[in-house]
Amino acid sequence: MTIIKIKRKQDLARLRRLALSAQGLLQTKPYGNSLVGARKAINHIGYVQIDTISVVERAHHHVLHSRVPKFKPSMTNQMLLDGDIFEYWTHAAAFIPINDFRFSLPYKHAIKSGQVRWHKAKDRKLMDELMARIRIDGPIRSRDIESNTTKRAGWWDWKPAKKALEQLYMEGDLMVYSREGFQKVYDLTERVLPSHINSQMPSIEEFALHILERQLSCHGLVSLKGLTYLRRNPELRMAMKTLINERLAQATLEQIQLSSGEIFLLETGTLEQPLPRLSNRLLILSPFDNSVIQRDRLKSLFHYDYQIECYVPAAKRQHGYFCLPLLYRDEFIGRMDCKAHRKTNHLEIKALHIEQHSFDDEGPITAFIKAITQFCLFQQCDTVSLTKVYPHNLTRHIQNALKHLG
Repeated sequence: MTIIKIKRKQDLARLRRLALSAQGLLQTKPYGNSLVGARKAINHIGYVQIDTISVVERAHHHVLHSRVPKFKPSMTNQMLLDGDIFEYWTHAAAFIPINDFRFSLPYKHAIKSGQVRWHKAKDRKLMDELMARIRIDGPIRSRDIESNTTKRAGWWDWKPAKKALEQLYMEGDLMVYSREGFQKVYDLTERVLPSHINSQMPSIEEFALHILERQLSCHGLVSLKGLTYLRRNPELRMAMKTLINERLAQATLEQIQLSSGEIFLLETGTLEQPLPRLSNRLLILSPFDNSVIQRDRLKSLFHYDYQIECYVPAAKRQHGYFCLPLLYRDEFIGRMDCKAHRKTNHLEIKALHIEQHSFDDEGPITAFIKAITQFCLFQQCDTVSLTKVYPHNLTRHIQNALKHLG
């Protein structure tokens, strides 16, 4: 089968624009504003990862903020309450479009049948008691349940009732009805799931097709590895390979190879389609943004070597605890380690790392200042400070530009 080799710089730039456009990161408001825009955004990108780290606004809010003007964090829970989205597991905990509910069923079945183990041991008696209580008393939070078990450090020492709730949720008997802050509120799936939603178990072929179509739509180009990213299901991987080979034989998909050797797939004719024009805009992205979460893909396509370092021992960190990727036009030009101090409404930029000569002219600096202004509003911060800049020769210039922000 023919493989198109990408050698010219302008061809790689076109692929980058294709990928960013598919993610909704080139257009100013690709999905519209506010709640309506947030609904359209998550329906297009397929999921928004949930993360507990709150150094800045949490990831699931940050991802939507990057794509939807006038987005507010309260809108995520509103979509949950309205039945637009549901919470479950993709490669990690995530908010997912409600219309994709049936594709969560294979993993739920695997956990319930014991093919995949969530907790080491199930307390089926306690699980049955919890189901009965929720059926009678209504939605419940894990902290609503009394337990005499002493709570110790570490997720493996969760009190039994919380483990049982989590097991019921992962098996599909319970759904997250809403969130109060970061506290989950559980209810019976039959009461949470809208009646019009398809809840039929998909075949493995249907599941593979869903993943392929979803990722082509939201990424523009995909790799075989990326299609089954962190999905350790041999049958699914085999079904995906079969589907890809069929599509290549039918010439509805074509293959391209980057200079790194990595092969990507895209719909035939995609390379000839017009793409949005670039604007001099800088975006401050979440480390868990859909566009950067597949680190190997990011490195191959954008030559951007990125790692979140909050899980790295402090002595081994190169860029900081929670560095945020910086996207300018169609390039990732640096990263920013920062913290929102909510008691004082202050955004502290601990370190700003700029790649090579990215800030040699005023365009990126002007775009950075504009992005920081919007980011401060999103973080509900009134002032901002900058401690370190790499390379150091840019420190005074950027600090002076930030002065009017406080």
